[in-house]
Amino acid sequence: MKEKWYLQTKKADFKRISEKFHISPITARLIRNRDIISDEDIEEYLRGGIENLHSPWLLKDMDKGVHILKIKISQQNKIRIICDYDVDGICSGFILHQSLKKLGAVVDVVVPHRIEDGYGINERLIRQAYEDGVDTILTCDNGIAAISQVEYAKSLGMTVIVTDHHQVVYNEEDGEKKYVLPQADAVINHKQADCPYPFKELCGAMVAYQLISALSESMEQSQNFVREFLPYAAMATVCDVVDLRGENRIVVKAGIEAFKYNHHIGINALIEACQLDKKKLDAYHFGFILGPCLNASGRLDTARKAMELLACEDKEKAKDLAEKLKEFNEERKQLTEEGAKKAIEIAAECTDSVLVIYLQDCHESVAGIIAGRVREKYYKPVFILTDTIDGVKGSGRSIEEYDMYEALTGVKELFTKYGGHKMAAGISLPKENVEILRKKLNENCNLSKEDLYLKVWIDMQLPLEYVTMNLIEELKVIAPHGKGNEKPVFAEKNLKIHKIQILGKTGNVLRLTIENSRYYRMTAMIFGRAMEFMAFLKEKFGQEEIDKALKGENNRMEIMATYYPKINEYQGNSQIQIIIDRFC
Repeated sequence: MKEKWYLQTKKADFKRISEKFHISPITARLIRNRDIISDEDIEEYLRGGIENLHSPWLLKDMDKGVHILKIKISQQNKIRIICDYDVDGICSGFILHQSLKKLGAVVDVVVPHRIEDGYGINERLIRQAYEDGVDTILTCDNGIAAISQVEYAKSLGMTVIVTDHHQVVYNEEDGEKKYVLPQADAVINHKQADCPYPFKELCGAMVAYQLISALSESMEQSQNFVREFLPYAAMATVCDVVDLRGENRIVVKAGIEAFKYNHHIGINALIEACQLDKKKLDAYHFGFILGPCLNASGRLDTARKAMELLACEDKEKAKDLAEKLKEFNEERKQLTEEGAKKAIEIAAECTDSVLVIYLQDCHESVAGIIAGRVREKYYKPVFILTDTIDGVKGSGRSIEEYDMYEALTGVKELFTKYGGHKMAAGISLPKENVEILRKKLNENCNLSKEDLYLKVWIDMQLPLEYVTMNLIEELKVIAPHGKGNEKPVFAEKNLKIHKIQILGKTGNVLRLTIENSRYYRMTAMIFGRAMEFMAFLKEKFGQEEIDKALKGENNRMEIMATYYPKINEYQGNSQIQIIIDRFC
């Protein structure tokens, strides 16, 4: 992957910001680099809480949705929630199901099967609901593109409420977008052009959360009624990779804190199975440990197991379910590694700007993860396609410079089904259209060579001696980290390597002793990229110099690196070190 490093040069009165908000000038600069500019926005960024969320009543059709649900609850009409099978869908369904039950609704939840049903609501699920005597279908994390499906449900005399966060379907006529909405009784989705809700990046679980916020308010419930579901909205926000800005960052911060006091048996069983301390959870644990375990059930079996775990009230059963989900995730990792290796080999031989990779034997459930791996390797938009019972299916992962959903809309005649947003998408198509898709996406692509370079934005060049315990502690105000609110990136040049130690069972961890041009020494760690780093040193300086460093002898190796500071605590001792991310 080709990279270009850029130093952030955004201007502001950092001294004034530092003094007004009682933070260091370094932190003030970091906040400005994240485009938090006004004093009001800085205050919200540093100290914003749930009270800073916009009113749920600003969402278009929220009043309609609440009115309908109140009537259905009072009349004891049967409500069926139909969610998605990923973390966002599972959390959305859990929030709606548990809260509606507590409000007295006759309600159940159905999680579509990834392979048998595919994404979202479909006619089979609608017919089943009708035969089960369901009066009202409530979707979450899906439904905005279900034009014909909603029409079918309405033809059966059913009430339909759609809650979703995906892009609204549109047709392009004479260069103008004509949006098409499902004709549901209420459509609650902030992506609608005429929806006045100010924040447009909520995940599906947060739309569900806001619906329950409005409903509980209308039914005169306390704020604590809905806030017990904050941890699930937070986990979905991280796992759906929406920008951690504004309301999303507030929700994740509050959700992480709420997890400390969460007494739900199911999620606590999963935390224990993953050997985590819930008092020390952060966004990383949501996105890379807990979330993937919930996701794995929907990938390899059925997401109903994940939903069952979250709702479980029996400790022994919850323990068994949590262990099963963890096992599924280990199996998923293996499938991903095998598929990613093949896909990366194919991508290495391909010169296309948009990669369309057909893996005949790939498990369809891991196609999206593999697409993400290939994108990370080559910084190109990637689609991974594979054979299924119903033809070819696939998932795509994009780069910031490429609107994947818009690109797919331009060739939608090739698909039997498609959906998604700018950064990710899912598609179904006949096998004979695979090569046509590859050619058309690349013919229509306007990505330049510069677009295909990974842009590494450095917050500031920070000398090692500026890294103190106080600074590391203060950097916690920038958390939680994720897309849109990345972990700070510092850089230092002319770093002399005095010593290299190879650690870990697989030798994929390095501990370096480094020294800058002002003779300040520090310990630096490299995780997961040891082989790459050693290959870089060998090419640039030669094996002889590496051998000297391995022995702790003087050598001529000197690098520039991006890093993040951390406190290493071991056997009661605390030591400052840096974690090196990139190097040249």
